[in-house]
Amino acid sequence: MSTLTATAEESRTAPARPAYRVTGRRVLASEWAKLWSLRSTWITLGLGLLFLVGFGLIAAARYKSGIGSGRMDRDFARSTAVSLSLFGTNFAQLALGVLGVLITAGEYSTGMIRSTLAAVPRRLPVLWSKAAVYGLVALVVGALGAFVAFFFGSGIVSGTPAAMDFSHAGVLRSLLGAALYLGLVGVIGIALGALLRSVAGGISVLVATLMLIPGLVSLLPSSWQDDISPYLPSNAGESMFALTHDATALSPGAGMLVFLCWTALALGGAAYRMARSDV
Repeated sequence: MSTLTATAEESRTAPARPAYRVTGRRVLASEWAKLWSLRSTWITLGLGLLFLVGFGLIAAARYKSGIGSGRMDRDFARSTAVSLSLFGTNFAQLALGVLGVLITAGEYSTGMIRSTLAAVPRRLPVLWSKAAVYGLVALVVGALGAFVAFFFGSGIVSGTPAAMDFSHAGVLRSLLGAALYLGLVGVIGIALGALLRSVAGGISVLVATLMLIPGLVSLLPSSWQDDISPYLPSNAGESMFALTHDATALSPGAGMLVFLCWTALALGGAAYRMARSDV
C-alpha cells in the first residue's frame, strides 16, 4: 500500500512534459535551417550571382569594343546599359530555378520528406514555407546581382549611346523587376519539385518552360505568335524588366500579373498533389 502511495505521489510531482506546437514561424525557421545546411545551396546561389554579374559585364565590354571598332550587329547596337547589364538573367534563372527543384524534389528522393511531414502533419505549411524562404533568398540574390551588374556595366559603357545611370527613367523599375522575376522563378522551381517529386523531371520541365517552348512557338504562323508568345512565362517575365516594349509585348504590370498567374498555377498543382497524395 505504501509503495502504491509513493508511486502516485511521484507521478503527481513529476514535471509535466513540455508541449510543442507547430507554428508558422517554427516551420519557416526549420526550412531556413535546412536550406543553408546544404552545400548545393551555396554553390548554386553563387553560380546564379556569377552568371548574372559575369555575363552582364561581358556583354557591356563587348558592346564597348564593338562601338570602338565600328563593327556591330544592328540589334546589339540598340542596346542600353540596362539590357546589357541584365544579359545574364536568362542564365541566372536556370541556376536559381534548378536549386528550387532540388530543395523540394531532393527531399522526396532522399526520403527526408517523411520526417518533415511527420513533424508538420498538415503538409501545406511546409510548401508555403519552402516557397517563401527560397523565394525571398532568390529575390535578394537577383537584386544584388542586378544592381552590381548595372553599377559596373554602366561604368564600362559610359560615354557611349548606351550610357545610363540610376536617375534615368525606368532603370530602377527594370532592376527590381529582374530581381522579382528571378525570385518567382525560384518559387516555380519549388513548386515543380513538389509537383513532380523528381529532380530530373522538375529540371526538364523548368528548362522546357523557360527556354524550349518559346523557340517552338516561334515556328508557328505569325498571327498565332502574336496571340500566344506574350503570355508565355519567359516572355511575360522578360516584360517585367525590359526597359522598352514593342507593340507585341506586354507592359511591365501586365507581364508581372501574367507571371504571377503562372507561379500561382504551379503552386496550386504542387499543393493539390502534396495534400492528396501519399509521400
